[in-house]
Amino acid sequence: MDRVLAADIGGTNLRLALIDENGNFIDESRVEARLSRHDQQTREAAENYVLDTLSEAITPFLDQHPVSDIGIGFPGFFRGTTGILAGSPNLPLLEDFELGKRLSERLKIRVAVQNDALCAAIGEQRFGAGRGHENLLHITLGTGVGGGLILNNVSYTGERGMAMEFGHLRVVHKQTHRCGCGNYGCLEAYASATAVARRFAERSGIDTDARQVYEYACDGNKDAALILKETGIYLGLAIAEAVKLLDIETITISGGLSHAWHLIHPPLMAELNDNLIPPLRGKINVIHSTLDDKAGLLGAAHIASRR
Repeated sequence: MDRVLAADIGGTNLRLALIDENGNFIDESRVEARLSRHDQQTREAAENYVLDTLSEAITPFLDQHPVSDIGIGFPGFFRGTTGILAGSPNLPLLEDFELGKRLSERLKIRVAVQNDALCAAIGEQRFGAGRGHENLLHITLGTGVGGGLILNNVSYTGERGMAMEFGHLRVVHKQTHRCGCGNYGCLEAYASATAVARRFAERSGIDTDARQVYEYACDGNKDAALILKETGIYLGLAIAEAVKLLDIETITISGGLSHAWHLIHPPLMAELNDNLIPPLRGKINVIHSTLDDKAGLLGAAHIASRR
């Protein structure tokens, strides 16, 4: 691929990068973009808010680095490669939104857009810990929990663009915390960075963020250590269900919360093996991303180059 602009849209930040055909990062930028916290009351207002936010963040970077294509990883369900956002659990007013087309018109540039976790899966399989594997399940642990699936070297989106919404697998079978999708018991409500901060506050009375919870755990705080252990357990349970369905042996995990790997991974693997059928126990590899937080950007660059 030639140089392309890649964007990774998270619940809190928007990251941009100019990337060349070998996956090298030429320039990067990060801006705050709290899309999921907008207070718009109508669909039209919500759509314009998203378009305005993305345009205002991307345009200055494009002015510095003119390119003909941009690839974007965005949190939501997309209808194949059409660029149409079918829906987004944390942006409920956006349904059947022609995000790719409308943003292309705003920026006057070709835009390819896909689910952010699927972009991360593509990046991880092409450049990271999933390299060399034809089949890969990739999980992102950030503000939310996402999942992307590669089968036989092809990204799988499902019939309606909603495959591998890993964060919405049910791991708790009682009505406690409601997820952004409207259901109870979703993995995202228990194992995302947002959930870790909330659960720690409920247990300790201390309001903070997931990064600080990790630091507390490293300093010996028992409440913080327990929350991260439980996070690993919830992840192991969800991965076991996915593996029983897909019979896939390589899982990679990225995202800010994965920095607590040494605290999350041991309970994750124990719970995973406890919940697998016997022939699969001990045969599943759950690997920390080697791309740190760059998997999504690399995947976004790839979908842009494929246009």
